Amino acid sequence: MSDVIVKKDELKSLVINKLTEAKVNEDHAEVVADVLVHADLRGVSSHGVLRTEHYVKRLGEGGMNPNPVFHTEQKGSSAILFDGDNGMGHVITKEAMDHAIQLAKDNGIGIVGVVNSSHCGALSYFAQQAAGQDTISMIMTHTDRAVVPFGGADSYFGTNPIAYGFPANKHRPVILDMATSNVALGKVLHARETGKDIPNNWGVDENGAPVTDPNLVKHLLPISGPKGYGLALVVDVLTGVLTGFSFGPGISTMYGDYKNYRRLSHTIITINPGLFIDKNEFMQNMDNMIDELHEVKPAEGFDSVLVPGEPEQLKEEVRQKEGIPVPESIYNYLTS
Repeated sequence: MSDVIVKKDELKSLVINKLTEAKVNEDHAEVVADVLVHADLRGVSSHGVLRTEHYVKRLGEGGMNPNPVFHTEQKGSSAILFDGDNGMGHVITKEAMDHAIQLAKDNGIGIVGVVNSSHCGALSYFAQQAAGQDTISMIMTHTDRAVVPFGGADSYFGTNPIAYGFPANKHRPVILDMATSNVALGKVLHARETGKDIPNNWGVDENGAPVTDPNLVKHLLPISGPKGYGLALVVDVLTGVLTGFSFGPGISTMYGDYKNYRRLSHTIITINPGLFIDKNEFMQNMDNMIDELHEVKPAEGFDSVLVPGEPEQLKEEVRQKEGIPVPESIYNYLTS
């Protein structure tokens, strides 16, 4: 299946049009479009505009609130519980991050527990949001069951992604955004959409056997076996368990259960880089670390050593100029 090359602004407009047709207010639609196009610019198409059709379907069937009223509850000087009223997770998480950044600026550290949310897109967007305000961040979210626990034959946890952002001075921020499974489920969905095979360590069929056909994937595998399994557990504890919401198989499914709110939980932790040392010293140390990593001799087959998030940042530079490849079927939907 061929791709259509689309400029960033055009792609955002197409997504906004689809969401506003689904009764999402324009301000919220613009945020969602920004998060989705951010992912496509960075080459993370699994979390890009291909998700639009799913959101529109869920909105149409009542499984997402197009006009939520957010509510915050102060929990001590450094913590807030943020209720997203089952709106679009991208908007909820962006606003929750604004609160978390302010908490870190005021108190040195902040934590925001988000409840009654929905799928929020690529977590790198929010780590970058914080880094742009010279704030260290950690963002995580639980997801519906998709990954087998180490030693198990059936799924229990979701892909449970986690992201970190670290600002620097002369360099772009270091952004680590990763699923606790070998890959995010969206990458399997993207392979299905584009008709491509997948590596045999991404997922297993209903019998637990590794597969390369994305259409046969029943469950995903945790990253690095027991380590990824342990991290997935940590994410579920720090989101659903900590806020009193669902965890493990109790989390409602993203696909198939379109009429009910998903009531997802995310957790955001922020740190003022000047908490223990001068902020400028921290930022300079980050620059020094990045420079030193760039100077490490590359192994055979590599041109250089890059820091987390840098490959995506380099791809974004190219796509800002040349446009974003969008699968033809997705483009046809967006323009229909």
